[in-house]
Amino acid sequence: MGGLAHYIEDEGIATTQISLIREHTEIIKPPRALWVSFELGRPLGVPNNPEFQISVLKHALQLFAVRSGPVLEDFPHDAPDSGSAPAQVACPVNFSHRPAATSLVGQLTEQFTAEMDQMHSWYDIARKKKNRTTGVSGLSLSNVVRLLTGFIEEEIRTSLIEDPALPDKLRMSCEDIKAYYFEAVSAQPGQPTDSRSLADWFWGETSAALVINRIREICLEDTSGKLALHGKLLLVPRSQMHRFTG
Repeated sequence: MGGLAHYIEDEGIATTQISLIREHTEIIKPPRALWVSFELGRPLGVPNNPEFQISVLKHALQLFAVRSGPVLEDFPHDAPDSGSAPAQVACPVNFSHRPAATSLVGQLTEQFTAEMDQMHSWYDIARKKKNRTTGVSGLSLSNVVRLLTGFIEEEIRTSLIEDPALPDKLRMSCEDIKAYYFEAVSAQPGQPTDSRSLADWFWGETSAALVINRIREICLEDTSGKLALHGKLLLVPRSQMHRFTG
């Protein structure tokens, strides 16, 4: 939609939009856009909350006050609770030994790669059932793991930083890891498949979540400006940030 907005504006019609993926909107630079922190597929937040949904729409429409752009504003609120308690994910893979968030890099990397191995048989089942997977980075799973674990190692990170495509690779690799876990656990019989339950399980119980959070912390420390946005907005959802902050 961001690309179409440029053509529509060329015909003299003002446009505005709601963005779910801020980085894409930054690249496309539509004339006016409102970024929201909600889960994909829910640009207005949770269902059955018209007051909140109208608030989102009003914020997007208020951008028409800007005569020319591009302008990209952040919606100031997270989506409210849907009102239904998340279901418990009972994964047969044992995550009870998830290291502490402050664990040494070597211990965290070892536990993360062990988890990936444990989940692989379920991931294969999911892939065969659907005859597809949802990876977006274009990298193999082994290369995704190598990139993420290498980035949290200071000596390896020094060489990775030189790659101008690193920000995109990091973000998309983190998305691939989440998809891998979600697909694997969803293949197990009787598991809830709603996004909130899966997100609470992933961010609350897996070592993969700790790796992504460690990457987030490193990005926040980047002085070049290339990775700071990832640390602030793009890696850990705001609704899950409480798990990693005091």
